[in-house]
Amino acid sequence: MLVKTFGYAVQGINATKITVEVNIGIGVNFYMVGLPDSAVKESQQRIDTALKHHGLKIPGKQITVNMAPADIRKEGSAYDLSIAVGILAASEQIPSEKISDYVIMGELALDGAIRPIRGALPIAVKAKADGFKGIILPEKNAEEAAVVKDLDVLYAKNLKEVIGFFKETNDLPKAEIDLNVAFLNNLESLEFDFADVKGQENIKRALEIAASGGHNVILIGPPGAGKTMLSKRLPSILPPLTLEEALETTKIHSVAGRTGRNDGLITQRPFRSPHHTISDIALVGGGNNPQPGEISLAHNGVLFLDELPEFKRSVLEVMRQPLEDRVVNISRAKFSVDYPASFMLIASMNPCPCGFYNHPEKECVCAPGVVQKYLNKISGPLLDRIDLHVEVTPVPFSELSKQQTSEKSADIRDRVIGARLLQSERFKNDEKVHCNAQMRTKDLKTFCTLTDAGNTLLKTAMERLGLSARAYDRILKVARTIADLENSENIETNHLAEAIQYRSLDRDGWAG
Repeated sequence: MLVKTFGYAVQGINATKITVEVNIGIGVNFYMVGLPDSAVKESQQRIDTALKHHGLKIPGKQITVNMAPADIRKEGSAYDLSIAVGILAASEQIPSEKISDYVIMGELALDGAIRPIRGALPIAVKAKADGFKGIILPEKNAEEAAVVKDLDVLYAKNLKEVIGFFKETNDLPKAEIDLNVAFLNNLESLEFDFADVKGQENIKRALEIAASGGHNVILIGPPGAGKTMLSKRLPSILPPLTLEEALETTKIHSVAGRTGRNDGLITQRPFRSPHHTISDIALVGGGNNPQPGEISLAHNGVLFLDELPEFKRSVLEVMRQPLEDRVVNISRAKFSVDYPASFMLIASMNPCPCGFYNHPEKECVCAPGVVQKYLNKISGPLLDRIDLHVEVTPVPFSELSKQQTSEKSADIRDRVIGARLLQSERFKNDEKVHCNAQMRTKDLKTFCTLTDAGNTLLKTAMERLGLSARAYDRILKVARTIADLENSENIETNHLAEAIQYRSLDRDGWAG
């Protein structure tokens, strides 16, 4: 008897339908075909033991399991449940009438328990698009998949419950999630707030500009000046995720297996802070079985690189293309996958190895030439892609001892949202640009026109600082954002002057 069950293979952040065809005939062999990897082939032993644990068995006949389409490699243990149900239905141990209505996926433990899988959200999205009535998943994946509406997301703890569902001796619980409640509950539950920060008003201003336009930032200052503390608070002033952004972000984390046990939709912007010993592949993604890297896990959020010069040069250089294109393409001999990587980069670093170069009170003990060598660890092309260079100085005791609280993140976020709304209206007819940092050269000509005084000011700054053409573009983008914060239609000279000061640490300025 031939029975078909259905699962999905996840490639990138998308899913492809896999038809599991199980045929039982005369003989005593077990064949599995359709380009399965070792983990899929080993499912025979897991399924056999799990069935015996529940008083069932794999029939002693010739069983052929074909996973179509045969030219797509099937990886992992997520097909255990699909194959097990197919074998039971083909051997007439359970009815097969309802099987074609559902996608069935999960890893089987030897006692029949169903373990979680990766990629439940993209699988559920594609299952709905393909017209399935519902999907049967492990319990731990249910909240994540329940984000997809008009699809019955059923979950089970063990194989016995799934068997009972198809025998109609029991029902499987249905997962449901209220997206409005999920967003509201998380909007104000941020761990860090700018109200806790004493002083550093110029840094807060720079981060407000960065958040308003989606700009990349580097903070340079001595140890203890507050670089990491300020960076951790950047997500608290970013606009809340839209539903579309939340779904895309959750997809990436789902594929990487990074959604929490009880998490459905990711409703807060990600903040990723990898250690400086991270490898190239861990940062951008890849591997034998390609997985998203840290820059994709930071999609629609913030990637924080603390102590930037301590990262390997090769690691920093592989970020150059994703910073421009906002996507990572991982190519192998037989396939290619794309992972979104639209993130804000915020980096921090000391001005020298000892940390006290240009410190107002402490003396730098670095040898001559060491400071420049340390700063040269960051290449000019990478530095050009960072819009705002901000010098952080220690907070004096007089500021630390003040009792009054600083401005709350919620108040800053309101101004940021106002600026983003202006940008949304400006770029409403452009699908590739959503904020000022993403503007292309043709957009600069349209939206960043300067007065004669502005042109003279910018020309002088370019000549004195020795800035590149890319830095010229960055200054215009930042000036446009500053104008948006003031609700100004035109870029005035004061907007341009403030934008230029955020390039004052560029190369020549770094050394002093």
